[in-house]
Amino acid sequence: MEHNKSSTNKTNDIVQTNEPLQSVNTTEDEIDLRELVTVIWAGKLVIMLVTALFAFVAVIYAINQPNVYRSEALLAPAEQEGAGGLASLAGQFGGLASLAGVNLGGGVSNKSQLAIEVLKSRQFTSSFIQKHNILPNLMAAESWSMQANRVVYDDELFNSENNEWIREVKAPFKPQPSMQEAYKAFSKAMSASTDKETGMVTLSVQHVSPYIAQQWVNWLVEDINQTMKEREVAEAKRSTEFLQQQLQQTEIADIREVLYKLIEEQTKTIMFAKVRDEYVFKTIDAALVPEEKSKPKRALIVVLGTMLGGILSVVLVFIRHFMRKHKNYVSLLVE
Repeated sequence: MEHNKSSTNKTNDIVQTNEPLQSVNTTEDEIDLRELVTVIWAGKLVIMLVTALFAFVAVIYAINQPNVYRSEALLAPAEQEGAGGLASLAGQFGGLASLAGVNLGGGVSNKSQLAIEVLKSRQFTSSFIQKHNILPNLMAAESWSMQANRVVYDDELFNSENNEWIREVKAPFKPQPSMQEAYKAFSKAMSASTDKETGMVTLSVQHVSPYIAQQWVNWLVEDINQTMKEREVAEAKRSTEFLQQQLQQTEIADIREVLYKLIEEQTKTIMFAKVRDEYVFKTIDAALVPEEKSKPKRALIVVLGTMLGGILSVVLVFIRHFMRKHKNYVSLLVE
């Protein structure tokens, strides 16, 4: 009995000693919260100055950013006449056609997706830049003068009067940008996306000049249609030559009939390509000269810059306070 009483007393003592500890921890938490508020209030001048500095820098940065305009066109995959005839032959003569290099399958969607990948390729981009001589407008355009409707070039990169590149770069780069550099810049300016539900393609270009943005979109639509047309015609001609060779080498009536049908379909492909300008994409909504800029979002830049300054200033005040507190604590221990 005495042993039980002593153990009960010890338990009560432990419970009693735990209660003050909990209250002390709660008090310390409250003190810490008050301390944080006190530290912020004491450092309000630093917070205000740093936040104002960041806001000022954000305003200057936003003002100095040139307006960028976005022009876009809505395109639809062009229907391929003769596609039905090719599809009907695919099941019967697919093996023979594949030997001839004739594509009986595919369809409109595959051709449009292929066209988009060609549009994004290095080879097409390089040819497009060189064909239309847009390298200065792509790599050296700094801003656009609305009154004169002309592009203002960066004087440190390009001399527009002499049409000469003067930028200073280290080897292996040269004053005139290479096609690899131009491809990277053009890939950022141009975008092409396909709506999965409708299959419509949106082609857009961003530039400091709204007129150049519209012009580039129109050129891209024309060039990709022409490029895909030339690829299809070249492939159809090669396939026709092969089929004609096979036709001369066989006397079996059924095979000759199949070869004649395949040649007929390739002839249709060549004919439709020659009479149609919009071979892969039909323009549903043509590109316009944009009246409003797409970026920069100057108000958003200022807001984010001010918020960043406020957060960093508060962190700075806390770091300074706790460093002083730690230093005082260390000095007390030394004493």
